[in-house]
Amino acid sequence: MARSQVSDAKRVVVKVGSSSLTTAAGGIDPDRVSALVDVLAAARSRGVEVVLVSSGAIAAGLAPLGLKRRPRQLAAQQASASVGQGLLVHRYTEELARHDIIAGQILLTVDDVTRRSHYRNANSTFTKLLELGVLPIVNENDTVATSEIRFGDNDRLAALVAHLVHADLLVLLSDVDGLYDAPPSDPAARLVPEVRAMTELAGVTIGKSGPAGVGTGGMATKLEAARIAVEAGIPVVLASAEDAGAAVVGEPVGTLFHATGRRRPSRLLWLEHATEPMGSVALDAGAVRAVVDRRASLLAAGVTGATGTFHAGDPIDLVGPDGVAVARGLVNFDAEEIPQLVGRTSSQLEQQLGPAYAREVVHRDDMVIL
Repeated sequence: MARSQVSDAKRVVVKVGSSSLTTAAGGIDPDRVSALVDVLAAARSRGVEVVLVSSGAIAAGLAPLGLKRRPRQLAAQQASASVGQGLLVHRYTEELARHDIIAGQILLTVDDVTRRSHYRNANSTFTKLLELGVLPIVNENDTVATSEIRFGDNDRLAALVAHLVHADLLVLLSDVDGLYDAPPSDPAARLVPEVRAMTELAGVTIGKSGPAGVGTGGMATKLEAARIAVEAGIPVVLASAEDAGAAVVGEPVGTLFHATGRRRPSRLLWLEHATEPMGSVALDAGAVRAVVDRRASLLAAGVTGATGTFHAGDPIDLVGPDGVAVARGLVNFDAEEIPQLVGRTSSQLEQQLGPAYAREVVHRDDMVIL
C-alpha cells in the first residue's frame, strides 16, 4: 500500500551518505551517483521539487590525496573536503545534465540556519533556485567549519534544511534498508516499517554512532535527524540508497516516521539538537517552574550559580537543584558576570549595576525545554 504522505509530497529533501556514493577506497562511484540522479530526475519529472543533501566531499578527496582512510584531524579533513567537493559536484553536474537539469551548489555552516539574517538569505537562495528549476546540492562547508560550529553530521543538516525550505518530506538514504528493532547482525532482528511516535523506540537497540569507513553517521544520528524533522511536522523515510526510487514514490520500503509536531524556528531546532553547551547556570526550584511550566524567561533572581567558561550568546544548559538540565538557551552574559547577578531582582540590578544588567539571563525566545 502506497504511503500517501510520501507520494503526495511536492517538495522533498533527499539526503545521501558517503558510504552510498563512494568506493571502499574513497573515490566517487560513478554508477551509484548515476543511479541516484536518475531517481531524482524521475521525481522532478513528476513535478516534485527536490533538494539534495549530499555527503561525500571528504571521502571523494581521499584517493586524489593518497589517503587510505578518513583522517581524524580537522585540518586534514578540511583539505580532503577542499579537493573532494569540486569532484563531487562536477560528477552530479554531469549526471544531471543528462536529464537537462541544472545543479546548484550550496555549502552551509551552522550560522546559515541559526542567525536570522543568514537564515533569511539562505531561504531566499533556495527559493530562487527552485523557482528557476535548479536542483540544489547541499553539503556542510567542511573546508571552513570549525569543530565548535559544525552540524556534526549531514543527517542533522538535512533535517534542518528540510525545515529551512519548508519541505513536505525528508528521505534519508543510507547503506541500511531501514530501522531494525535490534542490530541487523542479529538473526532475530526485524525491520520496523513505521514509527508513529518516537516513544515507540524505547525498546529498540541500535549500534553505536561514529566513524566507520568513509562515513561519519550511524543509526543514532539518523534517529536524531528523524526526531528533529518529525517534531517540526515533516515525515521521514529511512531507506537504503538501492531503494531510493521506491522510497521517494511512497512504496512501503524502509521505515516511515510519521510527523508528530508543528513547524518551529530553525534556530531553536539547532539549539536543542545540534549544539554542545559551553557551560551551565543553576536554577532554584521556583525558576525551574517558571521556565518549564510557564515558559518564562530566566531572570537573575532564580539563578544560584554557574559553571563553565562561556560568553554572551553561547548555548548553555539550565540546571535544576537536582543537577538535571531542564532547558538549553543562549545566555546574555559572560560566565564571570553571573556571580554578581545571582539572586538579585531586575530592579536591584538596574539600580546597582546599570540598565544593561536588568535584562534576562536567558530570554524565552532563545530557549528550548529539554
